[in-house]
Amino acid sequence: MKNKLRVLLTGGCGYIGSHTAVELMRVGHEVVIADNLANSCMSVLPRIEELGGKKVAFYNIDVCDSEKLDSLFSVEHIDAVIHFAGLKCVPESVEKPVLYYRNNLTSTMNLLETMIKHGVNHIVFSSSATVYGESDIMPLREDMPTGNCTNPYGMTKHMSEVIIRDTAKANKSIGAVLLRYFNPIGADESGRIGEDPLGIPNNLLPYVAQFATGRREKLFVNGNDYPTEDGTCVRDFIHVTDLAIAHIKALDFIVGKSGCEVFNVGTGNGYSVLQVIEAFSEACGKELKYEFAPRRAGDIPTCYADPGKAEKLLGWKAERDIRKMCEDTWRWQSNNPMGYEK
Repeated sequence: MKNKLRVLLTGGCGYIGSHTAVELMRVGHEVVIADNLANSCMSVLPRIEELGGKKVAFYNIDVCDSEKLDSLFSVEHIDAVIHFAGLKCVPESVEKPVLYYRNNLTSTMNLLETMIKHGVNHIVFSSSATVYGESDIMPLREDMPTGNCTNPYGMTKHMSEVIIRDTAKANKSIGAVLLRYFNPIGADESGRIGEDPLGIPNNLLPYVAQFATGRREKLFVNGNDYPTEDGTCVRDFIHVTDLAIAHIKALDFIVGKSGCEVFNVGTGNGYSVLQVIEAFSEACGKELKYEFAPRRAGDIPTCYADPGKAEKLLGWKAERDIRKMCEDTWRWQSNNPMGYEK
């Protein structure tokens, strides 16, 4: 860490935001959270404070509300922003594209305008590997084409990247880092915080974990006819703690600089859905029986990163393997079978 910063996390009560908040505080930064709790809950806050060892300034606001966002910046001295807030369900984005474009782009534009107004010059953006679309070339590198996305969620990430990049180009004081996440899983090794999706999970591991605790009656694998080794989708799964640490490295990199830089945040390894289920079976100590179901709209067969640029420029590399990801997820889920609220 270079200097102690007061960092605003939009969507900071969510899965990735909460883990990043904890890691920021563990290295001495102060955290301000803005979250409308649309996909999270207040119960995570005391756990963030418990693990981080200090208080968090919390604002229950929607980042799409420019007046409330402006009020927050007027009250708090913000040094940098990490922008997590946004809708993130791929199938829902296919069904409700206007909702996703309005929410995800408005929040990004409001945030940038408010930052400029208040002289806050540094932002790390929560982007996604979905910006690459469906590519026949693997691994994915930062200099490869983006924007040919297979779903509206991915397009909102691509368009937000364009908006942030153009803003940094027009405002020479702005420094931005775009982090293209691959597939975050796992939980803080304490088992105190983890992924707690509302309703039926849309992502693989929380669904598998809930099935393992008996919360879900059946385990479905969406699609077994993809052009992969076992017919199921292949993804680059990354431990959420490794991902959280990448944000700290990104802040260290961009503070004091201007311009815009982009990094893949992944392990560089691809695991199939069936391989992940097998690894989780080992972690929880019982065989998990699954059934095949139709493909999900918007899913691509294979996606994994070339993370070399982040290692070279940020000094960051994923350290936790698939076994650790599954073990930590199981610890979280078995200790909190109904999530934060129960």
